Amino acid sequence: MFDQTYDARLFQPLTLPSGQVIPNRIAKAAMEENMADARHLPGAALLGLYRQWGAGGAGMILTGNVMVAADAVTGPGGVVLDDRQPLAPFVAWAQAGRAHGTRMWMQINHPGRQVYAKTNPEAIAPSAVPVEMGRYSKLFTPPRAMTQDDIRRVIDQFATTAELAERAGFDGVEIHAAHGYLLSQFLSPLTNRRGDDWGGSLENRARILIEILRAVRARVSPGFGVGVKLNSADFQKGGFDAEDAVAVVRLLNLEAVDLVEISGGSYESPAMHGRPQQPAKRASTRAREAYFLDFARDIVAVAAMPVMVTGGIRSRATAEGALTPEDGRAGVAMVGIAQALAYAPDLPNRWKQREEVIEVPRVDWKSGLASLAT
Repeated sequence: MFDQTYDARLFQPLTLPSGQVIPNRIAKAAMEENMADARHLPGAALLGLYRQWGAGGAGMILTGNVMVAADAVTGPGGVVLDDRQPLAPFVAWAQAGRAHGTRMWMQINHPGRQVYAKTNPEAIAPSAVPVEMGRYSKLFTPPRAMTQDDIRRVIDQFATTAELAERAGFDGVEIHAAHGYLLSQFLSPLTNRRGDDWGGSLENRARILIEILRAVRARVSPGFGVGVKLNSADFQKGGFDAEDAVAVVRLLNLEAVDLVEISGGSYESPAMHGRPQQPAKRASTRAREAYFLDFARDIVAVAAMPVMVTGGIRSRATAEGALTPEDGRAGVAMVGIAQALAYAPDLPNRWKQREEVIEVPRVDWKSGLASLAT
């Protein structure tokens, strides 16, 4: 198991398996900023925001979704990086985040079926299973089942985007396999009904993620960070569950993975917004904070790499508690903070001096679809 230094706390460095050093244990987790320009490039507004986060004291910044395919975006303000995009805006983006010594990682993703019909007239998915959100279902493009060529193309697209991210000056990439996006769709038996080598058993459903990891590692340098964002569960009956998450991490242990981030949910069951329908034994999780911490501790028990937990952390006490063993179970190696840093970009610097709890408004997902977590 990964040897964590529990007395290091929030502001001590973390050395990843690749040798990369993260200055402290706080990460700015990914959010859907929707601030790209008309060409899906990071522009002045996005760079200004990341300069604030870079100066705010977090050890790592994870970007919002960067899509690997220009024909699969979640909205008009989404960022796309493929071999047809100019690299200079991404160089500037990396420099903005890294200016104060923070590690800057790019979250890379493909939305699969979670795309809007107005933006994407076509959608692909493991199987032709549409998004089911009641009266909102019509907003999403019904997907077609991916062919073998589609799968191989997507694997190459992830690897290309990772290679370009390193060329642009980013310190690493996080492969998004959570929140109901394409790789999460492959992992879930609800959305992956394939009968070939990419479906059926969990090993087959995880095959595309493993193939992407290997393709990325083949295209980047050894010291470049490669992480995976994974659901603790989908929180849908018959879907990807906590036991599946543990099994996938065991598969990831055999690969060159620097970090696993634990979150949960999808568009259909938005647990990432603080609505995980947890079993009764999980009910002790701190109200509105550290939604997935209990699940993450279970992952730490089997993980060969550092584990980060994201979801609802707003106080230094909760962040420190997540790093600390509790009830005989180990703490995580890092904490990811999203909404609190949207309201207080310098929160890590504040925490160096004192406790401060950031209050954030509760998003009414069902009534407005106002915020899609990355």
